[in-house]
Amino acid sequence: MNALLFERPVWFATGPLVLEEEAQEMEDVTYHRPVLAAEVVELLAPRPGSLVVDATCGDGGHSEAILGTGADVLALDQDPEAIQHATDRLARFGRRVTFRRANFRHVDKVLDQIGIATIGGALLDLGVSSRQLENAQRGFSMMRNGPLDMRMDPQNVVTAASIVNNYTGEELTRLFRDLGEEPAARRIASLIVKERKSAPFEETLSLARTIEKVVGRHGRRHPATQVFQALRIEVNDELGALAGGLRILTDRLEPGARIAVIAFHSLEDRIVKNFLRDRSREWLDRPEWPAQRRNPEYDLKLITPKPVEPGEEEQRANPRSRSAKLRVAEKIE
Repeated sequence: MNALLFERPVWFATGPLVLEEEAQEMEDVTYHRPVLAAEVVELLAPRPGSLVVDATCGDGGHSEAILGTGADVLALDQDPEAIQHATDRLARFGRRVTFRRANFRHVDKVLDQIGIATIGGALLDLGVSSRQLENAQRGFSMMRNGPLDMRMDPQNVVTAASIVNNYTGEELTRLFRDLGEEPAARRIASLIVKERKSAPFEETLSLARTIEKVVGRHGRRHPATQVFQALRIEVNDELGALAGGLRILTDRLEPGARIAVIAFHSLEDRIVKNFLRDRSREWLDRPEWPAQRRNPEYDLKLITPKPVEPGEEEQRANPRSRSAKLRVAEKIE
């Protein structure tokens, strides 16, 4: 079954907020193009007959590549639409692929339910799929108008609208600064608080235009990109899910099995980098200790000391891959 596949965001739109260069790039983007697919298969090195968890299966592109090696797949995604698309795409593999609708932070429960103690590999491809962005009703896009939603799992209670309309100015400032790394966080938060007094924010374009009033247009990147990122991360608790999922999946790996993670922004990549580094250190040392101490969590070997990034050819063919970073580690005895 595939893990939670969130591809690199690609912004779709037809209205005045779309730049000419963005529109041209969108024309070149197609669905079902997994990022770093060849590198994932090579570095994950799944063994025929083993079970690999694709924790973010999305449209099933990475799962399809893994199944092609002879390994079986447990495909997870919290988005019911993603599970349906992946099920259709991978139907020919029959019982070699199992699908479950679940956030990967709950993979322990899924594995227990199907009676699996250890796994032969795990993949996390983090991001938002183009299919989710293209559907304006999901509320992820800054380019196509829709409700301020942004929930990966439609059953979740929190939406982007509830955050934008109910967080205090200070809470919004911290959110935009910490999760969006937005330099104008305070000014944007102040304008949102001012404008929501007249009418609550309910649609994506009204929020995007408010942000543009503060930030303005500079280059090809939409001025609301970082704020929308922060809201999406907050709505779905993406960083909390990542930290928990990394631990659970690593604990479930059998010796010699590998975990691969594709991150698309610095917040995700920092969590992945630090987790893999900390679990691959055999000895710990602190100034106040008389001697080094063995790391009780030491159970990984780094396969990629530096992240693997897409080559120029893939970046040209698949613009959403530009910021991808792939990190891999192997479970040791």
